[in-house]
Amino acid sequence: MRIIVSGGGTGGHIYPAITLINNLKAMLPQAEFLYVGAKRGLENDIVPRENIPFVTLDISGFQRKLTPGNLKVAGKAFEAIFKANSIIKEFKPDVAIGTGGYVCGPILLAASLKGIPTLIQEQNAIPGVTNKILAKFVNRIAVGYEGAWRYFPKHKTVFTGNPIRNEVLEATREAGLAKYNLDPEKLTILVSGGSRGAHSINKAMIEVLEHFQNNPKVQILHVSGQLDYDFVKQGLAAKGIDIDNIANLQLHQYLYDMPSALAVADICVFRAGATSLAELTARGIPSVLIPYPFATANHQEHNARELEAKGAAKVILNRDLTGAGLIDTLENLVADKAKLQAMAQHAKELGRPQAAKDIAEIIIGMAK
Repeated sequence: MRIIVSGGGTGGHIYPAITLINNLKAMLPQAEFLYVGAKRGLENDIVPRENIPFVTLDISGFQRKLTPGNLKVAGKAFEAIFKANSIIKEFKPDVAIGTGGYVCGPILLAASLKGIPTLIQEQNAIPGVTNKILAKFVNRIAVGYEGAWRYFPKHKTVFTGNPIRNEVLEATREAGLAKYNLDPEKLTILVSGGSRGAHSINKAMIEVLEHFQNNPKVQILHVSGQLDYDFVKQGLAAKGIDIDNIANLQLHQYLYDMPSALAVADICVFRAGATSLAELTARGIPSVLIPYPFATANHQEHNARELEAKGAAKVILNRDLTGAGLIDTLENLVADKAKLQAMAQHAKELGRPQAAKDIAEIIIGMAK
């Protein structure tokens, strides 16, 4: 079986694609794969490291207003469609999969017009523009949130949840405690604004870290991102705090082993990207979510509200975020074990740890 996978621009589109490929490889050891990404997307760094055959299209998104630059983008889009057709003709896939991003458009459209079975996987509660357009052409749509059903034709849409890396499901608390030298008797708060960090969260966390320093019941693992690492450290130093010498506080630029950190987390303070929330719910972790305010169609807030509505998370909008407010939210959770346990149970109920396997089975069925 020959399978084309396309998804790009952000890790939220790339990692689900890689997870699906790995699940398909386990089920179809003889299958051949081709990953189609954007010429300047993050996938250029990530996908080749996975030893997956990789080609690119020169395509980018349109600006949301009339500009001369959009004419150039339109020209490249037409070129990408012709190249996508050539890729399909040469690789001869049995099925084509898209996980989001502009690069999916030409590939899945070309495959669909040639009668090749196609599937898109929509991670967010509010679909992106590309997937809304492709929904008219593809055979199946796998959605990560039940609320996304209303944006797609019901007869071809299935709620699967979002694909989750096996490493997230397999990581153990014991190994995580040892890796990060954490106290098993303390409640662990994991804070991250994503791989690049989030300045608003980091700013609020300076007060949070000051408040919880040397707390006998709580330990904090704070991932600032590279850009804000010095900002946080200097902000703490201005308050007379040397975080390197505070036993219950850790500050990291980046965690290469996030699955182990998730395995020890009792509360997470995160943005609300779809992949992150899929991992939180799969592990049943209560969360304080601060949606990125500039996400397309405000989809991160919609993602977060779905968890909040089910009792799995507390939502603080970015514009309302303050150190004092975050301290108050965390203190209330730390003090109420019953509430925390209920949130964990609600998160677990929302989790779809088998999503990747379920989607892979749909793909195999389509190809056959």
